[in-house]
Amino acid sequence: MNTLKKLIVGMGLMLILGAIPSMAQIDNGVTFEARSAFYAGNAKMPAGSYKLTQPDVDANLLLLESADGSHSVFVEYEIVPSDTPYAQSDVTFNKYGKVDFLNAIWIQGRNSEMQVVPSKFEQNTAKAAAAEKHTLAAKNEGQ
Repeated sequence: MNTLKKLIVGMGLMLILGAIPSMAQIDNGVTFEARSAFYAGNAKMPAGSYKLTQPDVDANLLLLESADGSHSVFVEYEIVPSDTPYAQSDVTFNKYGKVDFLNAIWIQGRNSEMQVVPSKFEQNTAKAAAAEKHTLAAKNEGQ
């Protein structure tokens, strides 16, 4: 009987731990339209249509690709929990002077945001100017 209890508890823990990465997972990708050039990590991306996907649910990396496939970059993110589910999918940017940096991705219905880890370039830029946040509406693919 003791062995059965241990097995049940062990299986329960595995199920809970397996669900944690899916809390921030982007199922089919998120698309958005950038009206101006911006930085994602160390890469400068031109204005245009973009899609964010999560190629590996076990890694905190997102793939950002332009719609025409000419530009792409991987960006690292951290999960930041929220008390309430987000009402719509959004992509936020930090603007320092005239330079935009990809900051965070919100997925509709999720209780967390995927906050992009700032690059050294963004950290240095932030020392010279205060960030102004702005948001672009995003669309969940497959919805």
